[in-house]
Amino acid sequence: MSARRGLVILFVADVLSAVGSRISMVAIPWLVLVTTGSAARMGLVAAVEMVPYIVASIMAGPLIDSLGPRRTSILANLCSAVAVGAIAATTQLGFTALLLLVALAGALRGAADRSKDLLVRPMAEAAQVELIRITSLHEAFARGATLLAAPLAGLLIYWTDAASVLWIDAATFAVCAVLVAAFVYPPSVVAAAVREKYFRSLMAGFSFVRRDALLTTMLITTFTLNVFSSASTAVFIPLWVKEELGTAAGLGLTLGAFSGGALLGSIGFAILATRLPRYLTFAIGAVIGGSPRLLVLGFSDDLILVMVVTFLSGIGMAAINPVFGAALYEHVPKDLQARVIGVVAATSFAGLPLGALLAGALVSGLGLTPSLVLSGLVCLLISVFPLARRGPGKVLDAPSTMEAA
Repeated sequence: MSARRGLVILFVADVLSAVGSRISMVAIPWLVLVTTGSAARMGLVAAVEMVPYIVASIMAGPLIDSLGPRRTSILANLCSAVAVGAIAATTQLGFTALLLLVALAGALRGAADRSKDLLVRPMAEAAQVELIRITSLHEAFARGATLLAAPLAGLLIYWTDAASVLWIDAATFAVCAVLVAAFVYPPSVVAAAVREKYFRSLMAGFSFVRRDALLTTMLITTFTLNVFSSASTAVFIPLWVKEELGTAAGLGLTLGAFSGGALLGSIGFAILATRLPRYLTFAIGAVIGGSPRLLVLGFSDDLILVMVVTFLSGIGMAAINPVFGAALYEHVPKDLQARVIGVVAATSFAGLPLGALLAGALVSGLGLTPSLVLSGLVCLLISVFPLARRGPGKVLDAPSTMEAA
C-alpha cells in the first residue's frame, strides 16, 4: 500500500472516530436533559466525559511510547466501543452509573486521539505532504465529521431515542480500530523519549510549553474558545432549541450550521494555507469564531438568523486547529512531541468541561438569555488577546526546521 493511501485511510479512521465523539457530545447530554430535566446535570455529564479525556491525554504519553501509537490507537478504540455500548445498554441503572461509564469512555478516547496525533507526522512525511497542508486537510476531515454527526445525531434522536443513537456511536469506534489495524502502517514513529522517571518525563513537556511564547498565546486562545464552544454545544444551544423551537431537529440544524461553515472554511484554508499569514489568520479567526454565535442566541429567537451567524462563526474558526497543529509539528523536537502534544491537547481541552459546568450553573442562576449575553461579551474580550500580542506571530510565520537529535 502506498504512503498516500495509508494516510487517506488514517484520515478515514479519524473521521469515524470523530463522528462517534460528536454523536456522544449531542446524545449523552440530551439523554440527561430528557430523563432528568436538569440543566446542571446536563452540564455535569459533559464535564465528566472531558475531565478523564484531559487527564488521559497527558498521562498516556509513556504508554504510547511503550506500545507505539498504532497499537495504542487500536486498543483504545476497541475499548471505547465497549464502553459506549455499555452506556447504551445500561441507561436504567441511574445517573451515577452513567457518570462512571462516561468517564471511562472519555479516558479511552483521550488515549486514542493522542495516539492518532502521533501517527500523522510520519505518515505525512512518508507521503511527502507539507505539514501545514496535512493539518489543514486533517481539520477539513474533522469538520466534515462534525457536519455529518451533529445534525445526524439530532435527527436520529428525533426519530428514535438517545440510547439507540449511542449504539451507532459504539460501532464507529470499532470500525476505526479495524481500519487502523488492517491498513495503517507508518514507516516510522516518533522516537521514544529518553528513559527517565515517569513524572520527570511528563514535566519536560510542561516546561517546554511554558517557555514557548507562541504556544502559550495559542493555548490561552484555544482554551477560551473551547470554554464557550462546550457551553454552547452541551447546554446553551440545546436549551435555546428546547425553549424557542421545542424540537430536537432544530438542535441538529443549529449545530450543523456551525459545522458547515467550519468545513467550508477548512477547505478554503487547505487551498490557501501556504499563502496566508498564519498568526494573523489565527487571531482574526478567534474573534469571528467565538462570541458572535453566543450573542445571536441571546438576542434573537429566529432560527434562520442564528444559523447564518453560526455558519459565519464556523468559517472564522476553521484555521485555528490547522495553524496550531502545524506549530506543534514544526517547532517541537520529535523526541518531545508525545509529551508536548499531550500537554497542549489537555490544556486546550480543559476549557470543555469548565464550559459545560459554567453554562449549567449560569443558566440555573441567571436564566438562559442573560447567560448567553454575558458569555458572548467575555468571549469577545479574551479572544482579542492574540491580536494584542503579535510578537509570537513572527515565529509562527517563519517555521522552524528543528529536528530531533
